[in-house]
Amino acid sequence: MMHDWTLTRDGAVRVLTMTSGENRLSPETLNEWMVAFDRLEERRLPQALVVTGEDQYWSTGLDLVAVETMSVDEQAAFMAEFDRLLYRILTAPLVTIAALNGHTYAGGALLSLAFDYRIMRSDRGFFCLPSVDIGIPFSHGMTELITAKLPQPTAHDLVVSCRRIGAREAVTLGVVNRAVEERNVMPVSMELAHAYSGKDPATLATVKRRMYHDAASLLAGEG
Repeated sequence: MMHDWTLTRDGAVRVLTMTSGENRLSPETLNEWMVAFDRLEERRLPQALVVTGEDQYWSTGLDLVAVETMSVDEQAAFMAEFDRLLYRILTAPLVTIAALNGHTYAGGALLSLAFDYRIMRSDRGFFCLPSVDIGIPFSHGMTELITAKLPQPTAHDLVVSCRRIGAREAVTLGVVNRAVEERNVMPVSMELAHAYSGKDPATLATVKRRMYHDAASLLAGEG
């Protein structure tokens, strides 16, 4: 893993902690995500994954500085790899929980939506899908992911308005599962992960692919 990220184990639960500031998505960090999933899937055993950050950030999305230095072809390849990561999280053969310790923006918000469950800090941090304001459209796969995971009025509002919402509103709108105090984000996430860590990997992955067939196919580049 990256020198400032950690992948640890607590029984059947794996905990990935991102500690790269705002945890922006660059070619390097996308590669590290892929390496982490390679390790998890190698075991082929029932398990669960909790992903969290530190301080006030979970992930603020794409590293736009890095993206701006890429050629058109490099940008296309990078975005295709991001789609591929979303696919791997969405259809993972293990229960996945995003422990949202802080701001979850743009590509970071998309990442969180690919998880099975989202537990969000209630006293600080916003969820936001600012694609329209940034000027970077969602891919077809990302769009299907959003509409598959969020109620239609919520999806439309958050995508068109680009407004930020806190944890309590996010629960009301069906964006996250629970809003808890900062000190409880990890304990609640870990409790959930341990409770659901015994699922059969092959069956779980198959069920997810079928449940989210359209999004999964597009994110995997099959559409």
